[in-house]
Amino acid sequence: MFVDRVKLHCKAGKGGDGIVAFRREKYVPLGGPSGGDGGNGGSVIFETDTGKFTLLDLRYSRKIVAKDGEKGKPKKMHGANANDVIVKVPLGTIIKDEATGAILADLTHKDQRAVICAGGKGGRGNFHFRTSVNSAPEYCEMGSFGDERDVIVELKVLADVGLVGFPSVGKSTLLSVVSAAKPEIADYHFTTLKPNLGMVQVPDGRSFVMADLPGLIEGASLGKGLGHEFLRHIERCRVIVHVIDMGANDGRDPIEDYKIINKELENYQYRLLERPQVVVANKMDLDQAQENLKRFKETYPDVPVYETTTIIDEGLEQVLYACADLLDKTDTFPMFDEEQNVETQGVLYKFEEPQPAFTIKNLGNGRWRLEGDEIEKAFHATRFNTEEADQRFARKMRVMGVDQALRDAGCEDGDIIELCNTEFEFVE
Repeated sequence: MFVDRVKLHCKAGKGGDGIVAFRREKYVPLGGPSGGDGGNGGSVIFETDTGKFTLLDLRYSRKIVAKDGEKGKPKKMHGANANDVIVKVPLGTIIKDEATGAILADLTHKDQRAVICAGGKGGRGNFHFRTSVNSAPEYCEMGSFGDERDVIVELKVLADVGLVGFPSVGKSTLLSVVSAAKPEIADYHFTTLKPNLGMVQVPDGRSFVMADLPGLIEGASLGKGLGHEFLRHIERCRVIVHVIDMGANDGRDPIEDYKIINKELENYQYRLLERPQVVVANKMDLDQAQENLKRFKETYPDVPVYETTTIIDEGLEQVLYACADLLDKTDTFPMFDEEQNVETQGVLYKFEEPQPAFTIKNLGNGRWRLEGDEIEKAFHATRFNTEEADQRFARKMRVMGVDQALRDAGCEDGDIIELCNTEFEFVE
């Protein structure tokens, strides 16, 4: 079964907590703090595998969860880091964030890796917090949470040349003749339900990868027929071979077919119509082929047409030369909207204004809520089990300017402050 799109829930592991410990060994005076750090949580990493050609394995693994790091240990011993979860995917896989639609990774190279969810960092043990005025701290940090997100994993085949056209125009036959690929060939529509790849050797020594893609119908750019199942796989192709049944074997008009296919390519994203095309007039052995070809050239006088009869390997050599020549001077087309995104090593980033450390919301009736990544991170790193930990968190809030910001917002003595589903009382 060919699977080219799955939805996954990925969750990285939480960092292990640091611990509070002291050396209490015989003959070791003033042993001092010795609490070790927690281990880092495991990350979720996607890696390309040249032996895979489908996302079938992921279809039955909808949740990818990495393990948490171990807690720290006495004698300053570091807790074990959790192992990363490596997800093997085929070349040409794209990972998108489901919530934002942003491309997180575009995996097109052998053994390429992308960290989709980073594991949480382990908390520090009390050994790190000793000072000249506090030689025996009873405070440690908790490990931070790992990333968690829903992602869409899509496979877009890596092919240099893509065959497009209506069903049963001879695309599969063409691929089977010019390469060693063995696609299914039959005299009914939609014989091809998944992309078939073949390595094509040009007589002059050049070579490229050709893809036989599922047939297209009118309205495919809106999802009709195989719709996006077809168009998704042509996005990486640099050259399009437009195959037309010039013999009109099914009663269609070749001129109208050419117009409809190009309209669907134009309506789809990623500017597919901008890719150079090689127009192939196939089935020239049929009775009406010459007459239809004449009408086609009168309608499109500036479009070069290559006459072929794929079933007997006639006229295909010139098509291969034309494809190879176009590939030599055609660059790779971007897989994103250049006006909105910037590409950096296959990952897309968007400029965002720096977010404040916290925000204050007035809930009314003397209740306030604090929100923000930095303040929530500080809260989750604190274990509120000792007075020293409480005081340390209070000092951190004062340094961040939370106290003064609450006063400026109108917070008064005795008001309730909410932070991460925990309530505090504001005291002047």
